[in-house]
Amino acid sequence: MRPPRLLAALAGAATAGLVGVRAARAAAPPVRPSGTGGTAPAPDGPRPKAGPRAWAELFRVSALFTVPGDALAGAAAVGRAPGRGTALAVGASLCLYEAGMALNDWADRDEDAVDRPHRPIPSGRISPGAALAAAGALTAAGLALASRAGRPALAVASGLAATVWAYDLRLKHTPAGPAAMAAARSLDLLLGAVATGDRTPGGPSARAGRGAATPGGPGSGPASGPASGSASGAGTRTPGRGSAVPAALLLGAHTCAVTSVSRHEAQGGSTTAPLLALATTAALGAATLRERPEPGGPAPSTSGARTLALTAFTGAYLRTAGPPLLHAALNPSPPLTQRAVGGGIRAMIPLQAALAARAGAPLTGLAVMGLAPLARTLARKVSPT
Repeated sequence: MRPPRLLAALAGAATAGLVGVRAARAAAPPVRPSGTGGTAPAPDGPRPKAGPRAWAELFRVSALFTVPGDALAGAAAVGRAPGRGTALAVGASLCLYEAGMALNDWADRDEDAVDRPHRPIPSGRISPGAALAAAGALTAAGLALASRAGRPALAVASGLAATVWAYDLRLKHTPAGPAAMAAARSLDLLLGAVATGDRTPGGPSARAGRGAATPGGPGSGPASGPASGSASGAGTRTPGRGSAVPAALLLGAHTCAVTSVSRHEAQGGSTTAPLLALATTAALGAATLRERPEPGGPAPSTSGARTLALTAFTGAYLRTAGPPLLHAALNPSPPLTQRAVGGGIRAMIPLQAALAARAGAPLTGLAVMGLAPLARTLARKVSPT
């Protein structure tokens, strides 16, 4: 080939290569910074719409089934059957819990852009403003429902809402984070106790018109109020107002342990947190099985049922929380750590049921346990963590 023809061929090849590079650049998606390092493809076209699936992921709806048991366990702890006030407390708890979920993702949107780009906000399916607005609206709805259960319930719900917002906006990444989350769960149980036991004039429990305790029977005495006399397994006793505190502390201790593990679910690597949580789970199981000595003891018709239910529910709690924590302690990888956190969240249901049975309400505990299969099924579709 002559030199002019050779040069022409080389020029043609170079031109074709340049055109190919430009075409490849045009076809490749542009990149943009993703959080604090690395790059991610910039979304082409309009932002994806926020469909039901995106909102379900934002609210972590599979974890919702762990909420009603707080109020029901609180009602059982004060020796009353669930009523209108309990239903209002459940509604308020659900709203405040979901407000915390939306606020959590809004506060962690920059961090999730790196560690969890598939979450609704960093993936563009839900805007940060929409998530924050949802958190505010749900908080207002929760407080409104609590106010219908009486001023004491509103006071507890206000403390719960303040704790939720403080945790998500300030305390989550501090050493006080697990304790704050534990306080939120404890307050949620106390909300159910206060809302169910409110007997102020015109309150929901006062309007229920329940009878008084039989003199000399279980629950009678200076510290006792009117008994529920229900057929729900709550018994006829009515302990004092502070009787819900031990149950709230047990639930809070479990929450603190699970929250400590959850701080490592994105990167893994922690053996200490799952081991401590496993030890806490064992201790809580032993403490729950130690039935509280009540004046006069439980009614004979419910004593056997209470013992059987308490044993079964506590065993379910240990089986749900224990093995995933042990696996995460032996291999602290992100998937196993996340599985341990999910198990710890689902274990709240049998723990709530055990606390209800421990307080003398085995049928209430059985109703709470009915939420466990629903939570397990939905968790396969929407992660609770």
